[in-house]
Amino acid sequence: MTRLSRALPVVVFLLASVVFLPSLDGQFLNWDDKENLFRTTAYRGLGVAQLRWMFTATVLGHYIPLTWLSFGINYALGGMNPWGYHLLNLLLHGANAVLFYWVARRLLLAATVGGIAHGQHGDSHVDSDDKGVALRRADLSCAAAFAALVFAVHPLRVESVAWVTERRDVLCGFFFLLAVLAWLRAVERPGGPDRRWALLSLASFTASLLSKAAAMPLPAVLVLLDVYPLGRLRALGWRRVLLEKIPHAALAAAAAVLALVALRISTVRVTSYAEYGPAARAAMIAYSLVFYPWKFLWPNLLSPLYELPVRIDPFAGQFLVPIVALIAVTAALVVLRDRWPAGLAAWIYSALLVLPVSGAVHAGFQLAHDRYSYLSGLGFAVLAGAALARVLSAGRAGRLRPPIVVLLSAVALLVVGIWGAESWRQSRVWHDSETLWRWAVDVDPACALCHNNLGSVILETPPFTLLRAASAEGHFREAIRLRPERPNAYQNLGAALAAQTRYAEAEAAFREFMRKYPEAVSGP
Repeated sequence: MTRLSRALPVVVFLLASVVFLPSLDGQFLNWDDKENLFRTTAYRGLGVAQLRWMFTATVLGHYIPLTWLSFGINYALGGMNPWGYHLLNLLLHGANAVLFYWVARRLLLAATVGGIAHGQHGDSHVDSDDKGVALRRADLSCAAAFAALVFAVHPLRVESVAWVTERRDVLCGFFFLLAVLAWLRAVERPGGPDRRWALLSLASFTASLLSKAAAMPLPAVLVLLDVYPLGRLRALGWRRVLLEKIPHAALAAAAAVLALVALRISTVRVTSYAEYGPAARAAMIAYSLVFYPWKFLWPNLLSPLYELPVRIDPFAGQFLVPIVALIAVTAALVVLRDRWPAGLAAWIYSALLVLPVSGAVHAGFQLAHDRYSYLSGLGFAVLAGAALARVLSAGRAGRLRPPIVVLLSAVALLVVGIWGAESWRQSRVWHDSETLWRWAVDVDPACALCHNNLGSVILETPPFTLLRAASAEGHFREAIRLRPERPNAYQNLGAALAAQTRYAEAEAAFREFMRKYPEAVSGP
């Protein structure tokens, strides 16, 4: 192993961590942190009772026992000091960047030599002392580091890293990447997968599913990798490739059942098809499949909530443009599949990871969330690494002049720098609840839930003044104007009016809340 090979993972870890340092000063937020970490107390500790609860709880519709275990460890070490919770998020993300560096390096290597079927066996064919081969190894290492940084410092990562509740993203991502890396090691040798590495992949996949159900598409991802860039499908055929994924598929199926059961027995309401029918769901899926690649390219005006509209019209511009873009991009990539298979593979990979949260089964107020890109954007990051590898290779072969290579490499580093600076700034947005929701309202003034959440934090955060109560009232009234069918804003409006001693108006608001939400009075 060269000095460069040893140094680059360290550099990747440090840079992936540094850009999120502002998050260490962050607070707990009134955006699920309150429900998960304050109203819920059964996770606090590492005793038998706490462990039993962790492996049976379905808070907010999620079955995430390993995530709860990590919160229990945080509590045991530092109580409810948010610094420790943020630190573990940051360290896990840095570790994910390093894991992805090794995954990207193997994928770029497979694409370079035509896949495992054409002689890939770890890094053995690049361990020669030949000067040209050594340069090639350095190119691959630099390209993999670039891919890892594109993933790690991208502003879309902020929500997953800076929000304590999204520990499930970074923890799931750690085990997901470990499962992929172990599988890549398992299939290096000719013939069937190495049993030890295959078992590690299965164990890691299990851990990822117990951290968050977002890892479910992994079996399909492994099949996709066998098609490109590993090339195992050509060598082994569909039957062999599919049969060896059966253990992973069985785990994914079990996780899907658990996820649906967790939703059913929790208080989270699943969006019915009576509200949003098949046409609306198709539009939601198309929107999601295009939203995340677009935000990867242009991460502007990121928000903690992209609110689901009252009504979805597939022919409205908000949805028609993504539908047309989805068809056009997919068709173009299919046509170019022989010349640019990596583009189609990254596009399909993104779709595989996004589909489970794209609208077919929907719960919540969101049309999209930045955190859903944590795993789905990995393929596009590998494409960025492949582009840099091609530039470096062309320069070494004399097809590009050295000044052009330097210029293009500098542009790549500049993009990483700009994204890192934006992630630093965006991490500050997630510092506290009021800062977060003021940002969200500025990004989308028509977001009713954003107004409601901002009003709540203004009303609840000391010091209390009549001016702040009036400000909260204004946000609650705006939330009601935007979404009059939702009951919570009426209850919050009543509290804001009562705080201003406007008791008759407060009573009217509370009565409207009870009319819209009779379960609050009668109970379940």
